[in-house]
Amino acid sequence: MIKSMVVGSYWFWVVGQVPPVMVEPSWGSLIYHLAASGIFSALGILVLFLAIYLMELMTKFSITKEIVDEHNTALAIIVASVVIGISLIIAASVVG
Repeated sequence: MIKSMVVGSYWFWVVGQVPPVMVEPSWGSLIYHLAASGIFSALGILVLFLAIYLMELMTKFSITKEIVDEHNTALAIIVASVVIGISLIIAASVVG
C-alpha cells in the first residue's frame, strides 16, 4: 500500500492514496483570505513593535541612542538578531 510520488526532483513516499482536493476559486474566497492575511500581518507587525518597545523599556540605557549616536555595532547586531527571532516566532504562529 506504499506508493511513490514525484514532486519536482524529489521522491516522496505516501502511505495509501491521497485524493487531490479540488477547490473552486471564487472572489469571496479570495477576499476572505486576503483580509485574513492583512489582519494577521498587521497583528504581527504590532506585536513586533511591542516587543521592541518592551526591550527598550527593560534596558538601563536607550538602545536607540546607543545605536544611532554612539555607533554601537555590537548592540545593533544583538537587537537585529532579537528582531529576526521574534519575527520568525510571529510568522510561525500566524502560519499555524
